[in-house]
Amino acid sequence: MLCFISLCSCFSMGAFSPLLPEIGRAGALADWQLGVVAGALGFARMATAIPAGWLAGRYLGTTLCVSPALMLAGTVLLAASSSFSVLVLGRLILGFAYTLGTVSGLIALLRDDRGPGASVRLNIFEFSAMIGVLGGLGLVGLLPSHWGWSLSLLITSSPLLLILAAVPSIRRRFPDASRAPVRRASRTSDAGRGDGMSVTLWTMFAVGIVLALAWSAVSQFLLPLRGTREFGLDRGGVSRLLMLAQLMDLVALLPVGRLADGLGRTPVLGFVIVVLGLGTAAVGLGSFPWFVAGCACFGFGLAGWMLPVGVIREHTRAEHLAWRMGLYRVGVDAAMFFGPFASGLLGEEHAGIFVTAVGGLALVVGGRLLLIPSGRRAAEV
Repeated sequence: MLCFISLCSCFSMGAFSPLLPEIGRAGALADWQLGVVAGALGFARMATAIPAGWLAGRYLGTTLCVSPALMLAGTVLLAASSSFSVLVLGRLILGFAYTLGTVSGLIALLRDDRGPGASVRLNIFEFSAMIGVLGGLGLVGLLPSHWGWSLSLLITSSPLLLILAAVPSIRRRFPDASRAPVRRASRTSDAGRGDGMSVTLWTMFAVGIVLALAWSAVSQFLLPLRGTREFGLDRGGVSRLLMLAQLMDLVALLPVGRLADGLGRTPVLGFVIVVLGLGTAAVGLGSFPWFVAGCACFGFGLAGWMLPVGVIREHTRAEHLAWRMGLYRVGVDAAMFFGPFASGLLGEEHAGIFVTAVGGLALVVGGRLLLIPSGRRAAEV
């Protein structure tokens, strides 16, 4: 059920990036305004992450049902006007809705902690989201361009209606905390998990921020604008490049999860972050062949998206999980806001330098993870 919700929710996310150049032309928006529109989603996610964690911890079923309704409202508002203020408002509503759904889904998944195979389960959840993003990219690329971006966005976001139709089933499967069975005893699987923020947890927060910075700056701003303006790609061409990244992510997700369960999350995470850094730098400043290769490496690196979450779960007691996941999402979503916002302020001509710097940061963080001694890895993760 969680995978179904995640899949249907992410169609609209996949549709947005290829439509960004058309949104800018239709509204005569400057690059900084496009950056604000793209970054508004991350800003709303950052601002509402902790409240969303609190709500999801107490009203899990309700938040899972409210999230798609808000997504639909934000999408309709976004498509209703090309004015800058309405576009920003629509993206803010979408940001809150995505946060509510993401945090609720993670809490529902992580509460059901069954030990071995945890990385694979998290990556299966992420896999379903990536299929949704890929579906949105593919569908929006197939729709006739003369339909306009508003109609294309509405059609591509229509799977949200399937979640609304499944609300009765969601309510039965995920009751609110007040109606859920009370567990009086602390679970054995939580033994040894501390209450404070360790170095390991702060490291995973930093990794999540780097991942989000790269994802938002590349896919939500630079890739569609550079592809359109510098390389002359149309909506379908931008969609195909983004689909390449998503396909690499999909292909790598489950093997990366299995390797993380077998070898440990830290070395596997370090490797995929290094690949992410190389791909991000290539998208930032590379010629067209390097631009395409960078998209592939960028997508592969995103396969590590859920690994920090798994480490956080291993070091967090169940009663603190909602708060800590909300705090983690604040950092990640702040990066999702800052990536396109900073790129927009710099403008497409100079945003490549910023994106390349983000790639360099990813190389440093990934290399640091790979250099952690194996004995310390076993103790920490």
